[in-house]
Amino acid sequence: MEFLNPILFVLILSSSTIPILSFSHFSPTDHYLIDCGSTLKSTVDHRIFLSDSSSSSSLFLSSPRSFSLTNQHPYQGLPPFYNSARVFEMPSKYEFQIKDEGTHMVRLHFQAFTSSDLDLIRARFHVLVNGYVVLSNFSGVSAVNPRIKEFLIWVGTETLEITFVPVKKSKFAFVNAIEVISAPKDLVADSAKYLSYEHSGNVDGLSKEGREVLYRVNVGGPKVTPFNDSFWRTWVPDDEHFESNNGSKKVYTTGRIKYQEGGASREVCPDNVYNSARVIKSTNSSIPNTNMTWTFPAINGYNYIVRLHFCDIASISIGFLFFNIYVNGHMAYENFDLSTAANWELSTAFYLDFMVSGDQQGVLRISIGSSNQSVPYAIDGLLNGIEIMKLNNSLGSFDGNLSTEMILKRCQGNTINLVPYIVILCLVVIVSLMLRQKVIRREDSFSWSKLPVVDSWKVKSNMGMGIVNS
Repeated sequence: MEFLNPILFVLILSSSTIPILSFSHFSPTDHYLIDCGSTLKSTVDHRIFLSDSSSSSSLFLSSPRSFSLTNQHPYQGLPPFYNSARVFEMPSKYEFQIKDEGTHMVRLHFQAFTSSDLDLIRARFHVLVNGYVVLSNFSGVSAVNPRIKEFLIWVGTETLEITFVPVKKSKFAFVNAIEVISAPKDLVADSAKYLSYEHSGNVDGLSKEGREVLYRVNVGGPKVTPFNDSFWRTWVPDDEHFESNNGSKKVYTTGRIKYQEGGASREVCPDNVYNSARVIKSTNSSIPNTNMTWTFPAINGYNYIVRLHFCDIASISIGFLFFNIYVNGHMAYENFDLSTAANWELSTAFYLDFMVSGDQQGVLRISIGSSNQSVPYAIDGLLNGIEIMKLNNSLGSFDGNLSTEMILKRCQGNTINLVPYIVILCLVVIVSLMLRQKVIRREDSFSWSKLPVVDSWKVKSNMGMGIVNS
């Protein structure tokens, strides 16, 4: 097995982009890339985003009141679709025709900017996707860094609808770009090992559950961009979440990663994640008493899917790697034998799914440590990648305590509240018109009456004026 220092590894990785990409044959049936608010298509990582103002893409958008906004001071170094936005002043939706039933990735891009017409930083809104509340009272979009929200949604209908609903106080919503892509069939597993203090066991029926992707982490390796991922994902380095460097080290390899039938595939996790790792290694006859630990924020009241990726790129022989896996303080696996799990082959991709609940501490913790079966002078712990996904709550929401029905009812309620005022206004107008018509008729009757002829002397006589004879 060949190991490289980090700088050399990054150089080789960048130079080997084309061969790695050539391994992938994934071609999604449903593949929509929309540049919202732009008048021209844009290209990002060799992917073409069509303008939602074009004749073909405009068919996706149904909006009673929306307009395009362009950043007059374009951001440098960011994808071009962040320099335009589609702004909605009323509830509006994009509707995509779905040919491939199953899980779809829905990725929403947000980047605030200020124009002469509007400041997008002031936006606050809800976003609904096929009955799920994916964003609730969403705000705080930075004018510096884009915010990307990604969801895995099971679609069993012929359409997928993404609805933007402005919050009353904000009065508008916006989006910069939208991706809707049918996912590989093996991406979402139907079961996971549930961990709690009361009991542990497998939970099934998860393949049709919605998920929000919170973290994709390349353990021990560099950032992986959509250009180097066959499913166009981003994997970030683990340094921000790794608690301590004591007792562990990073390892890398340029050897080819093996994928077995029924296990992980390149669409589940790419080579660029499996060919780097952090490991615990004993350098003498004693086993290191240390754990590698990663921490992530978590919200109480939600369940999380934790996916851990393993690929033994560090051992010199099979059958010597044993370690313990801990998730949120629970012993997920004791004396985990990766050699057996990978069918006794090195450099073979493998992953495990766990389900845990967020607690009041607000932290989700993952640890890898040596076990009582660890072997001296060998690798005593290893991890290549981490994914964390949040499941929706009982209201079908990933964000807050509002359901789709509640949000839409509030919108309708705001409209219904205007009805009495409209009725009163109409009555006032009708009464005003009736009174005006009555006045006009009276004036018309006066103008056509025949005036009586009265002699002037009689008028004077009636007024008591005498006639003086000359």
